Amino acid sequence: MMSDRVAGLMGQLIAVAIALAIGAVIILAVNESPLRVLVTLIDGAFGNPERIAGTLLQMTPILICGIAACISLRGGLFNIGIEGQLFIGGFAATWVGFSFALPPLVHVLFGLAFAALAGMLWIAVPAFFRARFNTNEVVSTILANYVAILLTSYLTINVFKRPGGQPDTPAILESAYLPQIFSFSRLNWGLFIGVALAIGAYLFFTRTARGYAVTEMGANPKFAEYGGIDIKRQTFVLLLVSGAVGGLAGGIESLGVHHRFMEGFAPGFGFDGVIAALLANGSPIGTIVTALFFGALRNGSLLLEVDTTASREIITVIQALIILAVSAQILVRRRASDSTAGERRWKF
Repeated sequence: MMSDRVAGLMGQLIAVAIALAIGAVIILAVNESPLRVLVTLIDGAFGNPERIAGTLLQMTPILICGIAACISLRGGLFNIGIEGQLFIGGFAATWVGFSFALPPLVHVLFGLAFAALAGMLWIAVPAFFRARFNTNEVVSTILANYVAILLTSYLTINVFKRPGGQPDTPAILESAYLPQIFSFSRLNWGLFIGVALAIGAYLFFTRTARGYAVTEMGANPKFAEYGGIDIKRQTFVLLLVSGAVGGLAGGIESLGVHHRFMEGFAPGFGFDGVIAALLANGSPIGTIVTALFFGALRNGSLLLEVDTTASREIITVIQALIILAVSAQILVRRRASDSTAGERRWKF
């Protein structure tokens, strides 16, 4: 018998293949060659060192948001509010960046810590209601996204707007800059932080007793409860940690890329991170690969409108198809699972 993990991975690959096949049909419908689009995407994502750095730059927030999603998914929880946590964390880090004069390393660490704290506090209310009253965290976290985006927009425009016509905050001090890896790119140490988080999460879930307890809770909450696991406490803590990592992703974007906060400063990274985690079947290591895939799609699409007749929005369509295909196969797999599926919220 094929293991659940291998079966899940095969299902994800088949779902992606179906989505890409449908995407190819759509590309044909706009009188463009799917092969030409593919070659252009690869060239735009990996054609030279600058493009590779650009792909890794796009990958970084998707990876960190994906790790935030993996943390909640392992426990059978859906943190769909990572986009909002990213915005809140990004704003918090920016505020620290332009409000305090601190030594360089201390300033960066303080900004990132404050971003993680902000993300944790933002998810605290949905986490409490999920743990205490078993409310649906999908609804509460996704609604919190809109509040976070609008709140940070209000603060940016009406409270902290810098002089001038652009809706953004003052620039952070140079002491708060997250160091860049290359002089020709904004790619920064956030990439190393993301990879370290992925490896750390993998080791936690596979090499520690507490990580095993979280995985067991996600696989079968009733069995985990009978085994002595405090489900409510684990739920609350797990969502707080997931929110903290989501906030950290925003802090890295602010301190490492933009050096200020602006409206729409990280569009869709949180949602892409959730899909990257689902596509990796909840594996933190696998999320490195899927985040790279989505980063390549984002960066490679910049060349589409230059070298082909296809719009770069076709990439958004392909991403949506992947989301639908992956969601459909997960639903089918859950319905085909064994008799404990009625007690299971998720399984990774």
